[in-house]
Amino acid sequence: MIPYESLKILNLPFEEKFKSKFADFLDKGWYILGEEVAQFEQEFAAYHQENYVVGVANGLDALILSLQCCKFQKGDEVIVPSNTYIATILAIIQCGLTPVLVEPDSHTYNIDPKLIARAITPKTVAIMVVHLYGQCCEMDPILGLAKQHQLKIIEDCAQAHGAKYKGKLAGTFGDFGAFSFYPTKNLGALGDAGAILCRTESDYHQLRQLRNYGSEKKYHNGVIGYNSRLDELQASFLRIKLPHLDEINAHKRKLAAIYNEHLNASFIKPKLDADFHNVYHIYNILHPKRDQLKQYLQEHQIGTEIHYPVPPQDQVALKDVLQSFDYPISAKIHQQTLSLPCSFAHTAEDIFRVTEVMNKFHLK
Repeated sequence: MIPYESLKILNLPFEEKFKSKFADFLDKGWYILGEEVAQFEQEFAAYHQENYVVGVANGLDALILSLQCCKFQKGDEVIVPSNTYIATILAIIQCGLTPVLVEPDSHTYNIDPKLIARAITPKTVAIMVVHLYGQCCEMDPILGLAKQHQLKIIEDCAQAHGAKYKGKLAGTFGDFGAFSFYPTKNLGALGDAGAILCRTESDYHQLRQLRNYGSEKKYHNGVIGYNSRLDELQASFLRIKLPHLDEINAHKRKLAAIYNEHLNASFIKPKLDADFHNVYHIYNILHPKRDQLKQYLQEHQIGTEIHYPVPPQDQVALKDVLQSFDYPISAKIHQQTLSLPCSFAHTAEDIFRVTEVMNKFHLK
């Protein structure tokens, strides 16, 4: 059996250090916002060659707090891709803002910069880009539009740890870079965890208050805040894995290269472009018989996932919120996408086996 993912195998190289760190954690007896969070924030900032990182409870909160820090007015509009995971859109709605969906580029699956301009209105205040599947968005034209229209840029980097566009890391383009460390991410915790990269010292202090009941100093509350603190134990685990992030990404890129070279032309594979350093959080292909292909692979003991089976505009929870337009590119992606095994837990032999089986699908 080749599972889609095995967190047990993925984390096996770090297991002894995790156990040692947990023993230290118990010995110290400091469980909330201690040295481990502070050290991880500094190390994650250094990895990005930035100054300010604030650890939060999860990726959704990272998006919500980034938007709250901007102090937008209720009903203001935020442009967002039509094929993102629902969390991106939930963050906009939770902040009392209006999501405006824009179709992705049909080759990269990221928001199409050419379509953003026509979605900008006098009520537009921000563009929330999503670096989907491990590949950065095409940021140059997006940054140009943001500057022209004085818009904030919030980057959803949940799937893009270490991804680059023209040599620059995801999370360092906009006003805020929001990260999730959900266990399956390239840099994954052993539970929920998140962080925000920000540009200015004032935003840094504002975010530190927002995550902790509106307080940076105990019992002194300067703003209406939340309880969204990066867990001290998860921060300690992330500190163990962070020095290995580039190694993890390199391994996933090696596996992706096998797919790129050996899968036949019946599968639409990720677009290759020298400007983009894709870290393949998800290696996805498109196929018109996606469901049959998934079943076929399951019969051959190969696990797959679908990211994502239901587009945002078809989610029951959002039916009264999103404008009822057609999004044909997004719809096609959701109908045809299939995510293949491509993990730090997989070997090259695993991936050669997957390609061998997949290339015989037309014979079925």
